Amino acid sequence: MIITAGKFKGRKILTPDEKITRPTLSKIRMAVFNTLQAMIDFNESSFLDMFAGSGIMGLEALSRGFSNITAIEKNKDTFNILKKNYKTFDINADLIFGDSLKQNYSRYYDVVYIDPPYFSGVYETSLSMLKNVNIVVLEHVKEVNIEPFSLIKQKQYGDKYISYLKL
Repeated sequence: MIITAGKFKGRKILTPDEKITRPTLSKIRMAVFNTLQAMIDFNESSFLDMFAGSGIMGLEALSRGFSNITAIEKNKDTFNILKKNYKTFDINADLIFGDSLKQNYSRYYDVVYIDPPYFSGVYETSLSMLKNVNIVVLEHVKEVNIEPFSLIKQKQYGDKYISYLKL
């Protein structure tokens, strides 16, 4: 996988086995960050990737100007790849090995990206844990109960939806 824009544009990262993760396509990553750029200023902003996988979304965020990144991954092998990817870029980020559904989200985040395994049934639980956020971005393939959030924008890419939410 290759970072699509920003100061790390064109740089490659390691990817976990596709049986374990499903990387966000470059077309979708570009669309997400282009949409977010119209909503917020990335400079000094914070980004949380609740189901980080390779770490590509956090690295894209850093490449485009976000300053504070938190990435959570519970698969040990995938987490090791995530750590290697951040080390390659010599980036200081809050990398957490653990279950996203067992974290404390009292800290404020400008953007939270939620892209768990599609049919895991954790979307609603993930959303219910977030109280101190500006924008939540969901990548999903089926309808998701987004309460107490409001849908501000949604785009479809093949069978995938990207939904932008606010409290």
